Formats: sequence, structure tokens, C-alpha cells
Amino acid sequence: MKIRLGTRASTLARTQSGWVADQIQQMHPEVSVEQVLIETVGDQDQETPLHEVGAPGVFTVEVERALAEGKVDLAVHSLKDLPIVQPPELVIAAIPPREDPRDAWVSARYPGLVDVPPGATVATGSLRRSCQILHRYPHLVVEGIRGNVETRLRVHEERGDAGVVLACAGLHRLALKDSIRCAISTTEVTPAPAQGALAVEIRSDDTALAQVVRFLDDPITRICVEAERELLGALGGGCHLPVGALGVVSGEHLSLCGVLGLPDGSRLVRLGLEGSVTSSREIGQQLAKMIRKAGGDEILQILDESLGIG
Repeated sequence: MKIRLGTRASTLARTQSGWVADQIQQMHPEVSVEQVLIETVGDQDQETPLHEVGAPGVFTVEVERALAEGKVDLAVHSLKDLPIVQPPELVIAAIPPREDPRDAWVSARYPGLVDVPPGATVATGSLRRSCQILHRYPHLVVEGIRGNVETRLRVHEERGDAGVVLACAGLHRLALKDSIRCAISTTEVTPAPAQGALAVEIRSDDTALAQVVRFLDDPITRICVEAERELLGALGGGCHLPVGALGVVSGEHLSLCGVLGLPDGSRLVRLGLEGSVTSSREIGQQLAKMIRKAGGDEILQILDESLGIG
């Protein structure tokens, strides 16, 4: 069997896809995997802030189209980039074990965000990160940044920023772990829904390939990210909405933390909910309702009026 694996052309995307390909070939030596590089809208435009690009799936829609049209057989995505609503002809066949879901603080001068002096600039292109950073540290300045991981590491240094916030998972996968000054506590900055998780996507009717990749699926990771994405969907569904969510499983118990805020940090709601691992989606839905009642509806209305992303 030969598998055509569709992926974005960035170094991180190719590294993630290469890992999946290696796992498949180790488990199924008779299978060969060929990477097919696909450029997405998000790759073409690396200057416009992501929340201004508008359409969901800026890093995934072209890859999913190639998969649906049979130009590739399998796609590997960062799950946090996938829209909540999937095309009916496609399915996430496997979610491998999650990398570190936390955000990373990268800085040559300051050990952590708490050490950054008033008026200094922190680089991030994420509304989720900016709302949580400014809520806790209103004396700081957040400056947008775009590009792949390597570009953002370079640009923040050239600009003289105090530091940049990136995902631990991407830095780990790119063997850039040494650049991390510290991992940011999830109670300080709650990660994006499904951050650190990969999605192995195939066509819904490809039962043969589903059998090939099923060994990659990690039930614990799937439970957590399903709850996180359910919460995101119940709050509006945009992957660039200022929403954080993190699920943690202990035995048969799931704990879910969710956060919603305004980009300037002036308003923020952070709540948690616990329940059975068999009710992950319901927990996500219920926590979203709680956040809405605690001020989230007003925040979503402001986001819709000011940014068009509510």
C-alpha cells in the first residue's frame, strides 16, 4: 500500500507529518508514505493578523480539499487549526498522544512574564494569549507577530521585544526546547483548545486506511480535546476566538478549564467543571453555558461588534 500524505510545507508541519509517516511505516513495514506539500491561505499571507483573515480553516482548507478530492489519502493537521465543523466526507481517524499543551515564554532577558518591566513589549499573534497576558499584567504591551516558528523567534529578537509566547509543542517538535525560558502555567495562560494535539484525517469511506492508522489514536487525548473543542464550538466555534480550554483526565474523571476574554484584557471569565470521561462533550457544552452566564455573552457581543469574531 502507498499512502499520499498531505501536509503544509512549513518546517513544523513537515516534522509533524514525518513523525506520523514514520510511525505508520514502523507499524506497517509493507506501507510506503509519500508527503505531498500543500500551500494554504495562512501560508500565503503571513502579515495579516489571523483574526482578520476571516474564514475558518486558514491553515487547513486547502489540505482538506485535496483529501476530499482524492489528491491525497491522508492529512496531518495541528488539531487546534481544524474548524469545529468537519466536511461530512472526512473524519479524524486518529489523535495521537498529545505533546506538552502549555505555552512557552521565550526571552533572553527575563525568566518569566512576571519579571517583565512595565511598558515592555511581549510578542504574540494570538488574541487568546494577549487577553490573558494583559488581564494579569495590564502594565505590559502586546505586539502582534506572524510567520512560522523560526520567523517569530527571529523577528521578536530583531524588534527588541521583551520576549515572545509560542506553543511548547511546536518548539519541542522542532528540537528548539532549549529556547524555552519557562513553560507558562495553564492557570496563568490557558492553552488553545487541542493545543499540542495532532489530527490524522482521512476520507470517511476509506475503511482500509482507517484500520492502518487506528493504532495512532490515544483515547485519553481524544477525550480531552473533544471536551475542549466542544466548549469552543458552544462559544462560537472560531479557532481565533480568544478562548482557552484544557482538559485533564485522572482515572475515570475529566477536569476541564475554560477561559474567554477581550483582547485588551479588560474582561475575562475563567471557570472549571468536572465529570465523567464518558461525558466529555457534555462537560464542554455545560462549561460553555456557565462561561456565557458569568459574563461571556457580553464579551462575545463586544467581540462581534469590535472585531467581527464573536
